[in-house]
Amino acid sequence: MDADSRLGQSNEREARRAILTQFQVPHILAINGGSSSIKFALYSMSDPPERRMHGVIDRIGLDDTTLRCDDLSGSEVKCRAIGTLDHRAAATFLVDWLDKEIGLTSIAAVGHRIVNGGVQHSQAELFSDALMLELRRISAWAPEHLPAEIAMVDLIRERRPELLHVACFDSAFHREMPRVAKTMAIPRRLTAKGVERLGFHGLSFAFLMEELERKAGAEAARGRVILAHLGNGASLAAVRNGKSIDTSMGFTPAAGVPMSTRSGDLDPGLLWYLAQTEQMTAEQFNHMVNHQSGLLGVSDTSSDVRDLLGREAHDSRAAEAIAMFCYQIRKCIGGFAAALGGLDTLIFAGGIGENSPVIRTRICQELGFLGVELHEVRNDDGEQVISADASRVAVRVMHTDEEIMIAKSVRAIVQHSSRLPA
Repeated sequence: MDADSRLGQSNEREARRAILTQFQVPHILAINGGSSSIKFALYSMSDPPERRMHGVIDRIGLDDTTLRCDDLSGSEVKCRAIGTLDHRAAATFLVDWLDKEIGLTSIAAVGHRIVNGGVQHSQAELFSDALMLELRRISAWAPEHLPAEIAMVDLIRERRPELLHVACFDSAFHREMPRVAKTMAIPRRLTAKGVERLGFHGLSFAFLMEELERKAGAEAARGRVILAHLGNGASLAAVRNGKSIDTSMGFTPAAGVPMSTRSGDLDPGLLWYLAQTEQMTAEQFNHMVNHQSGLLGVSDTSSDVRDLLGREAHDSRAAEAIAMFCYQIRKCIGGFAAALGGLDTLIFAGGIGENSPVIRTRICQELGFLGVELHEVRNDDGEQVISADASRVAVRVMHTDEEIMIAKSVRAIVQHSSRLPA
């Protein structure tokens, strides 16, 4: 890197720090770690929290891991390749980068998305030694998420031990599901140990319900709603009177509808069959259903819907993967409509749900019996309401924001903590 480039980067960092000092309030760092990405956002501690920065480290574990981030002045998003990083290396890179760009001293509290708090932790709370011990104990409940999330907490706590750290549980939205929806048909001794349908994507679902009430009113939010968060991870939730009554993911995020690399629901007898015929171990089976299945497994080429849509005309495997994905989601919507006793609102969110009109069309094309009818132009244009005027069901597209839900939870806890300035 030449001297001019180094000077330019130094000037950018100084500008970011100067912008931060304009706001005479401490800041919240929201960390949202997924199976293949780490999203992050910086917020003021104001009410409501105001976003100052947002970014993501994407494609973790692949050859082209990238960092994308908007700057504090709200100008265009910048993107840079950062090599091939696993979760730990990506977390270390992020903390180092944030320290250089904004200075960790500008942060008063950190909110972490924690995929699963078990049955004992259902509300956002401060991290404690007891909570960390419990998360390590149950890390096998979500092996693709919890270990990496715990490592991120450890890393930042080591660097800035004086910060408040808040756990925001992704399963909390579903904790009040009816027992009939949570209970798995397994021996009660296992249920007593916490093995039940927990559900995930709760931060996203909570945000979508707030947005539905804001945009369509309280009556719509109290109605019969199906939320479809479709991204690398995908799950649906059935919501009535603002409460989750069922969800597609189960005890782990590997269950439910097929996803980018996760299988979704499988015949449990498959584990024994593969152990006998392939000598597959439990560890190998877990790796297969989380990293080698879903769209990637069926297509044998890609886990990315965009790639598969581009290939489906001349690649039958890509076409089959897309057809399976849409079919299983459509089937889930039908089942949830039955659980709800009908359907008033269907919401698409997540990277695929927000950005793929063709996927939304294929999912909805056989749902006319429920009263779902899309408006082709509105859907193609990605408008907020994509249903036809005659549709009995309002079909919406919403940009979800898990990070703001993390920031709100952190601020609420901060307000009740004597350790932080008023």
